[in-house]
Amino acid sequence: MRTVTGRSDHVVVVGAGLAGLSTAIHLAGRGRAVTVVERESLPGGRMGRLDVGGYRIDTGPTVLTMPELIDEVFAAVGERTRDHVDLIPVDPAYHAIFADGRTLDVHSDEDRMVRSITEFSGNDQAMGYRKMRAWLTRLYAAEFDRFIAANFDSPLSMSIPALAALTALGGFRRWDGKVGEFITDPDLRRVFTFQSLYAGVAPDRALAAYAVIAYMDTMAGVYFPRGGMHAVPDAFATVAEAAGVRFHYGATVTELERAGGRVLAVHTDRGERIACDAVVLTTERHRAYQLLTHRSRRPVAVRAAPSAVVLHVACERDARIPHHSLLFGAAWHAAFVDIIEKGRVMSDPSLLVTRPTAGDADLAPAGRDLLYILVPVPNLEQGEIDWERAGTDYAGEILELARRRLGGARLRDADLLSVVTPADWAKQDMLAGSPFALAHTFAQTGPFRPANMIRGIDNAVLAGGSTVPGVGIPPVLISGRLAADRITGHRQARRATFAVGSTADRISK
Repeated sequence: MRTVTGRSDHVVVVGAGLAGLSTAIHLAGRGRAVTVVERESLPGGRMGRLDVGGYRIDTGPTVLTMPELIDEVFAAVGERTRDHVDLIPVDPAYHAIFADGRTLDVHSDEDRMVRSITEFSGNDQAMGYRKMRAWLTRLYAAEFDRFIAANFDSPLSMSIPALAALTALGGFRRWDGKVGEFITDPDLRRVFTFQSLYAGVAPDRALAAYAVIAYMDTMAGVYFPRGGMHAVPDAFATVAEAAGVRFHYGATVTELERAGGRVLAVHTDRGERIACDAVVLTTERHRAYQLLTHRSRRPVAVRAAPSAVVLHVACERDARIPHHSLLFGAAWHAAFVDIIEKGRVMSDPSLLVTRPTAGDADLAPAGRDLLYILVPVPNLEQGEIDWERAGTDYAGEILELARRRLGGARLRDADLLSVVTPADWAKQDMLAGSPFALAHTFAQTGPFRPANMIRGIDNAVLAGGSTVPGVGIPPVLISGRLAADRITGHRQARRATFAVGSTADRISK
């Protein structure tokens, strides 16, 4: 594995999002002096926070899976998750509502999920689920150490036995088709394939290898941090500071001072010059390349994932609304064609509705709920929608759709607190206005994804969703450890594994 050459005593990490915090803590635990430079006034990056009228709004991801990876970050400096973050199991993980009115509670526990599926679509589908669950478990075991949590220097560095194992499991087939071998009910199949939206590829075109996201989502457990999702980066920053990491908030990196292939210092818009032995960039890929004055040699331009419109809504408290609701439209496959191929909003949208106040009522004023409604839309390269003009009207349509799908008695006294569109994501420097970074196409997967080291630059490393292993909280946390490995040499990470009930039991103690 290629690593940074020369000294690496002092490392500057650009960005205090999850990737930057993970990198900083891993490096601090390995004896490096670390300085983190962050343009915002708080840590968190995409996992940010917005305070509006007594509502504490999470501005980024709302679904947290694989808490063992959070454990790994804290453990890098001898700390424990439970001493810093109160993780609450979300059960059911999701409540799915389909276009015909059928509903399904999605449980991580196998036996409870079998009962739920039996009631929903019969014993044959439940038995198919058991077989699919066993396949997903084997797929995860085959992928985690060798693909997801590994650094690659080139496609040739991939293990032939690992490739053979993945091929034998059908990892290079299509996600929807492979799941269809076990589950024939098209509605039920959506529960285990909708995650392809996070990968930026339609389920009938995505590699089955990415079904490990369904493993994380529907089997490994879904959790919520008391205090909101932002409690995680807050805790990471606190632990990092205690471990000696220095933070420079409200500072934007404007230049990397170089001598040949080596970065000597980081310059900020506050006139600071911070000397370093190595630098980790967790900015968007195009911004990192600009700072490094690097031009990509990829024969085809990278492709951004679809984007999303997010509504932050306040309403009267309603305990009937689950923590996470999947509101599926009838035109499932057409929806992907709309946003990925035709560059238009879904004619029959499917939505994710999250009620964080189900996990922590203190995130809203007394008697009120806070909702997060996400609808996938084209990114700015795929679509030509004027979001500055259309955003408010479209948000109104989505709010009304959510009201109908959730039930007419719900979302009473609704107040739209904030709307975030692709235009807003673009203002945050996200490629093509997408918060999901690069799509996980075959050409942007594993060793073919933009690497976290650049040839010709000896002491710069990348981390975050635009590089390996990919998009989402678990991959981004892993990217921080992979970046640290590039600087200090490989450290064997403990495999993130789960036994039924073990994580919930450990967290509750």
